[in-house]
Amino acid sequence: MKKITLPLTDEQISTLKAGDSVLLSGTMITGRDAAHKRLFELAEKGEALPVDIKGETIYYVGPAPAKPGYAVGPAGPTSSYRMDKYAPTLLDMGLKGMVGKGARNQDVIDAIVRNHAVYFAAIGGAAALIAKSIKKTEPICYEDLGTESIRRYEVEDFPCIVVIDSEGNNVYETEPKKYCEE
Repeated sequence: MKKITLPLTDEQISTLKAGDSVLLSGTMITGRDAAHKRLFELAEKGEALPVDIKGETIYYVGPAPAKPGYAVGPAGPTSSYRMDKYAPTLLDMGLKGMVGKGARNQDVIDAIVRNHAVYFAAIGGAAALIAKSIKKTEPICYEDLGTESIRRYEVEDFPCIVVIDSEGNNVYETEPKKYCEE
């Protein structure tokens, strides 16, 4: 189990390999489809984004309301493919990490390699467990989107797995082959 402090550095990213289990600590931003669409539209127009994404890791999440004593309610990952249209542009603008669940398309994988970035998967179905690692949350922008707004999370030992590393190695492609009969 690797412990990684956010924000990610190029040196850290170089040490991460597809299949590594990691615990992330530090800060990350959040955002889902609607927020990504807005960021993408601004980028296409050449306008400034309301959040500096350079060097950031984004968690694809829309948490439930917080229970007493917690920063957020259950906060499981959203299916990442819903951000695939937008992710290459954001990676080209400096985004370094993404956390979600599920496979990514080839354009995203190519952008990960091109920008020396990484894609992590958080465990679907473990939303209550994940919420325990989120210590603080603050709004950044798009609060009209409710749970889909962009927020900054302070996390401690946030559990995830490297799915696609900076070299394009992808556990969704390599791991099933280990169980196929020849």
